[in-house]
Formats: sequence, structure tokens, C-alpha cells
Amino acid sequence: MENSLTTSARWRQGLGAAWPICLGYLPLGIALGVLARQAGIDPLGIGLMSLLVFAGSAQFIAVAMLASGASVGAIVLATLVVNFRHLLMSSALAVYLRGVGPGFLALFAYGITDESFAVNMTRFRSGDWDRWRALIVNQAANAAWVLSTVAGAFLGELIPAGAFGIDYALIGMFLCLLVFQLRGAFHLFTALISGVLSVACYLAVPGDSYVVVAAVGAASAGFLLQRHKRRGRR
Repeated sequence: MENSLTTSARWRQGLGAAWPICLGYLPLGIALGVLARQAGIDPLGIGLMSLLVFAGSAQFIAVAMLASGASVGAIVLATLVVNFRHLLMSSALAVYLRGVGPGFLALFAYGITDESFAVNMTRFRSGDWDRWRALIVNQAANAAWVLSTVAGAFLGELIPAGAFGIDYALIGMFLCLLVFQLRGAFHLFTALISGVLSVACYLAVPGDSYVVVAAVGAASAGFLLQRHKRRGRR
């Protein structure tokens, strides 16, 4: 299938799969750009941040932490924890990329997000997909994200702080991500543990490191609960 397609057909199908992702990235990217600009980051810095990091949730957290005066170490550690899931997503996609050179793998891995992972994995499993169309999906989403965040940065110079509820974008995005992950009582209970830990750590731990402490604590609690549940079935 990979060799039977023309270049134009490959681009057409790759972009056809990517456009819903790009469409969804536009409002989020603009919101991030506005928030980052209001946090004091100039458009060039926001563009470089999107280009080098390319992780919406981590960028929203980084902007919020920068605005609150968090240390660089805390921001880097929070980014590492939030993006650790990319290791699992890359490992799952590697099954369909056997024999591919390291240069392609590096470029492909750079573009993996939750959304592009879901689109490419679904198509790889159906057997009607190849690495080039998957790469087009990743990089088209990347381009849409970078452009929308830079556009948001310029809009941020015109929009007053707090206008249109843009400062709620980060909270709203994470609430949506959380709701989509709740697939049973176990996930709901883990989310509740995370919420309680976050509030407790916020009140007890000085600075902004409570984000990292709560994230690691909730992830560990979820893992232990899941292991206990599996042992109970044996």
C-alpha cells in the first residue's frame, strides 16, 4: 500500500486525516498565545516554545507557572511528568515503524501528540496506513499549532487580560481531557485522589512544586490501586 500511492495522493490523504486535529488546535493555540503574551512572553518566544516543545498541556502549565514566578527546575520537572505519556505512545506506534531509519523516527516522534497518536493508531490498526501519511498528520498538526499560538501572541497585545474568559482556557482544556479519560469507577476514584492531593499539597507545600508532588502522588496511588485490583481477580 505504501508504494502504490502517488505523492499527491499521500499528501491528500494525510492532510485529510489531519485537518480535524488542526481545526481543534486553532482555538487552543490562540488561547495559549494570548495567555503567554499576557504572561510577558513575546511572539518570537511563544513561536519557539511551540516549535521546540510542541505539547499543548505542558505549554499551558509552563505559561501558568512562569506567570506565577515558578523556578525553571519546577517547570522542567512538571513538563517531564506531564509529557511522560509520550514514551508510551511512541512505544505503541513503534510496532508499525520497524526497519525505519533513526532520522525518520526522530522527526516522527517529535510530532506525536495525543490527537495525532489516536488518528494514526486507528489507521495503522485498520491496515490502510503508512508511515509517510502518518508523518504528514504529525507535521500538519505541528504547523497548525505553531501558527495558531503565534497568531494568539499577536492577538494578546490587543485583548485585555481576562477578557472573553481566555484565562479559563487552561482549566477548561484539562477538565475536558479529564472527562474523556474517566472510563469507570477506578479512574474516577484516582481523579478524586489527585484533586484532594493537589489541594492538600497546595496548602502544605511552599512554592509551585505542589503540582509535581500531587501528580506523582496521584499516579502512584492509581498504579497501586490498579495492581491491588488485578491481584483481587486472581
